[in-house]
Amino acid sequence: MMSGKAEAAVDKVFVKEMLEAFGREALEAAIDTKWAGKHICYFKELDSTNARAKQEADNGAAEGTLVVTDMQTAGRGRRGRSWNSPAGVNLYFTLILKPVYQPDKAAMVTLVMALAVAEGISLTCGMEAEIKWPNDVVVNGKKVCGILTEMNVEHGQIQCVAVGVGVNVGLQEFPPEIADKAASLEAECGKPVSRAALAANILKAFEKYYESFLQELSLSCIRDKYNRRLVNRDREVRVLDPQGEFQGIARGINEFGELLVERDDGSVTIVFAGEVSVRGIYGYTV
Repeated sequence: MMSGKAEAAVDKVFVKEMLEAFGREALEAAIDTKWAGKHICYFKELDSTNARAKQEADNGAAEGTLVVTDMQTAGRGRRGRSWNSPAGVNLYFTLILKPVYQPDKAAMVTLVMALAVAEGISLTCGMEAEIKWPNDVVVNGKKVCGILTEMNVEHGQIQCVAVGVGVNVGLQEFPPEIADKAASLEAECGKPVSRAALAANILKAFEKYYESFLQELSLSCIRDKYNRRLVNRDREVRVLDPQGEFQGIARGINEFGELLVERDDGSVTIVFAGEVSVRGIYGYTV
């Protein structure tokens, strides 16, 4: 018979192995949704989950198909930035959507996913997760997730929307240029985090909020929930607008996902294009 200490050690190893288990079987066992992620395309390595998802969609993949990889060799963020994507520690996936709404509605899907990721992190890790408008999720003031939404359009109609998500999950070293701005979930919550459980919680939340979005084709249904998690809200922001930078106080989003920024004279500017930086949240620029 094993001693109590030996049994505890075995249990600890077993729990660690369960948390680290990742792949098609682990994801299928964890995901409990009606359609989001019910079909999984899993790869040990990909150049980009978004690129592969668009290929899968072109080849007939159904809505809700999930493209997942353990490692990306050419991960991308907004504005063509690279996304550090090492193996064995993070969560990289793209969800395929095949909507019938017009292309100008697709930008709102990014905000739906941001809310879902924040909620999924809170459920999985038991800690607060916030959103930096429109597509970053932050924990304790540091970025833990980025979202990249792309679409294929032909003759004015959407063929597919690829919603890509990258979450820093396990302990890791970040490149020097982002080491003070990025964090991992394990480092922030102080315990290992199951990537499969996190994916399952994100997808369940997304399915719920996306179905609500489809009813009105606006964010009216989730606006209050989003604004409660919005780290920008009631804080000074700098708007990097092509027509000229300006500063103001962010007052939350409207029903279309646009950021409302109150200027010094009391007027409110609606921000859609451009990039917003927030004082105190990993500096002014990201």
